[in-house]
Amino acid sequence: MTTMKDREEGFERKFAFDQELRFKATARRNKLLGLWAAEKIGKSGDAAEEYAKSVVKADFEEAGDEDVFRKVRADLDAVGAKVSDAELRDKMQQLLAVAVTQVQNG
Repeated sequence: MTTMKDREEGFERKFAFDQELRFKATARRNKLLGLWAAEKIGKSGDAAEEYAKSVVKADFEEAGDEDVFRKVRADLDAVGAKVSDAELRDKMQQLLAVAVTQVQNG
């Protein structure tokens, strides 16, 4: 028979698992976004990988996605890349879905 304590521990484990998945998926999304933006900026190879790492690091400035958005937006604007705010936000959402799938599949 399941006790309340067992159910509580189960919910806590699920919450911890979900939080870990969310963290990993967000980091993966930020890397994918960085690689996408690097292409728009004109970076490739090692420079693109380094730029993607800088996008991942930008997410540690504050909670939420705005720090990443601002960084990528500023970098795109600096080179005159024609990417609208709506397109950038849409790309962030699309890549989050890709990242979740990638993390879930290992």
